[in-house]
Amino acid sequence: MPGSSVRQLPYCPPVVRRSAPFLPLFLVKRDMLKQRKGFTLIELLIVVVIIGILAAIAIPKFANTKQKAYITAMKSDLRNLVTSEEAYFSDSSSYTATIANLKYNSSTGVSSPTVVLGTGTQAGGWTATVSHSQMPSGFKCGVGVNMPNPTVTTAAEGEPACK
Repeated sequence: MPGSSVRQLPYCPPVVRRSAPFLPLFLVKRDMLKQRKGFTLIELLIVVVIIGILAAIAIPKFANTKQKAYITAMKSDLRNLVTSEEAYFSDSSSYTATIANLKYNSSTGVSSPTVVLGTGTQAGGWTATVSHSQMPSGFKCGVGVNMPNPTVTTAAEGEPACK
């Protein structure tokens, strides 16, 4: 438009918005800092303590589980030995104390069984004991066939028991 002049507005500095007109500027900045997202130190410490308590409960149970696995391996080996001895007996009408004569292999960590053949009134029977390398030195499992169990005398015939 001819003859019209463009009017220029005066410069106005930006206005800081306050949540309330009566709050000073330093309080507004502190409120803005509170809006940051994240965890406080006390929240992180509580989580670390809870994880520590759970670990303290779980670790002993895990150690007990390993011992149960070793005992199960020994009992399993003794059951396999009973089967091998019975197979040998069906072929030769006698039991053997020589493990090499049997088709038998021990599990990892389980000692080779010590087989004792019965004599006298207990002829025709045998006992065997095994131990595990990860168990205490006095701990053994045993089985008895036509003889009392060498480790737990109240155990049933042919049933592995540990002590």
